[in-house]
Amino acid sequence: MINTANGMISQSSSSANAQSPGLKTYFKTPEGRYKLHYEKTYPSGLLHYAHGKTVTQATLAHLKEKPAPSTPTAPPSSFSASSGVVRSAAAKLLGTGNGSRTLGFGGGNGGSKSISGSSRIGSLGASSSSTSMTNTNFDGKGTYIIFNVGDAIFISDLNSQDKDPIKSIHFSNSNPVCHAFDQDAKDGHDLLIGLNSGDVYSVSLRQQLQDIGKKLVGAHHYNKDGSVNNSRCTSVTWVPGGEGAFVVGHADGNLYVYEKSKDGAGDSSFPVIKDQTQFSVAHPRYSKSNPIARWHICQGSINSIAFSTDGAYLATVGRDGYLRVFDYSKEQLICGGKSYYGALLCCAWSMDGKYILTGGEDDLVQVWSMEDRKVVAWGEGHNSWVSGVAFDSYWSQPNSDGTAETVMYRFGSVGQDTRLLLWDLEMDEIVVPLRRGPLGGSPTFSTGSQSAHWDNVCPVGTLQPAPSMRDVPKLSPLVAHRVHTEPLSGLIFTQESVLTVCREGHIKIWMRPGVAESQSSSSETVLSTSSKDKPLLSSKVVTSSYRQ
Repeated sequence: MINTANGMISQSSSSANAQSPGLKTYFKTPEGRYKLHYEKTYPSGLLHYAHGKTVTQATLAHLKEKPAPSTPTAPPSSFSASSGVVRSAAAKLLGTGNGSRTLGFGGGNGGSKSISGSSRIGSLGASSSSTSMTNTNFDGKGTYIIFNVGDAIFISDLNSQDKDPIKSIHFSNSNPVCHAFDQDAKDGHDLLIGLNSGDVYSVSLRQQLQDIGKKLVGAHHYNKDGSVNNSRCTSVTWVPGGEGAFVVGHADGNLYVYEKSKDGAGDSSFPVIKDQTQFSVAHPRYSKSNPIARWHICQGSINSIAFSTDGAYLATVGRDGYLRVFDYSKEQLICGGKSYYGALLCCAWSMDGKYILTGGEDDLVQVWSMEDRKVVAWGEGHNSWVSGVAFDSYWSQPNSDGTAETVMYRFGSVGQDTRLLLWDLEMDEIVVPLRRGPLGGSPTFSTGSQSAHWDNVCPVGTLQPAPSMRDVPKLSPLVAHRVHTEPLSGLIFTQESVLTVCREGHIKIWMRPGVAESQSSSSETVLSTSSKDKPLLSSKVVTSSYRQ
């Protein structure tokens, strides 16, 4: 039944992506058209769903020049993970671009096409017994998309037109659900992978690409078999400038801080949490323990975690509907507040650290100000849960020389309604809704700095209820475009493109107006050729709700 269904979906999916009347291959913005450049997916025959379905998340990884001498790696660890419940991971997306390098059409990352091709054939076709075979001549320099589907992690070459990944890594006893990449890692271990069993691995991405097997190689194993916490991982992220420190969020509301330089099997016993409703931090008794700290954040699942660019602040959103912002070094709750309804599923920081985006089950996008410690705008436009948000740090104001007094932000959101929404945020232009003045006064509209319209900034550590919608400026989307046929789970902005990710494991790359126009003739030729010669492989579409 599964094979028949997959065969039918593969056939229809190919024609749907090429000529679907409901899906356009471009969308318009004031600065021009974003055009569908190509797509990434996976060979559906390789997947196993013994541990249930999980939501696809994507991470962008930019590998630098291979260091000399060769990257040191840890001895291979035995792979053993206990099975756990399925989770829907909130997006952890790292928006790293290609710098000034434009996307190529001929070859892939890190060398000639033949090297990339042989790596793909070997990694996807080899049996698990070939894990010792490596291609040490493969430098690996380039930009890759890492995404999880079923029991596997797939790695695709962003600079290649090939739909299929160049590498697959399969997990025998649990599903990967979240991952993060650190391009500034010093010892080679730059990729984190969290499983729904609670286990966490750190590996070298370059070493995985060099190996032609389908298992992790040279991995460090943390929280083995749930020794520290047996609830599923929900989000992992590196600490910016943290010298190898990383944090892991779990479905039971706990967050753990690890150091990758320490043994992951060390004793780490923490005291019993006395009050599940209160934020608390505990440290292990021994200095050699790993993890080095446990933060009890909330009751229920932590759905997403994100650091400010400088690593000073950590934001979390959870099943209880609260955004919480912490001073990371002081281990202190700074501020936070509640959604209008239901859980919050995703969060993201602006590059300057002034604003935080959140999205969730109330179908809204909220904009939080760190200066005001409050919601300063909310966006209405999605028809279902908002599953991914991100600021576009590469976008710049039209006709701006950078000397403007006001700063305009561009950000995006995706949701279960299969749509990508783009928004512009310029605080000085937002109109504050109708507000009643002092007794006897008249209602007024006003513009300008939001700080003048709020009460005094709340004390440190205060979690606020959701404000009345009448008291918060409303944003309308600049663009609303249906980009996939399945619910979306994330988006990534790069210098040349916007990537949209659906929960079924399909990724689309939309080229920005300037890049799209300069490459339109060659891209149209390649796309038309590839769509005729190579059908898009797809998994069976599921209709289960996006539950955390």
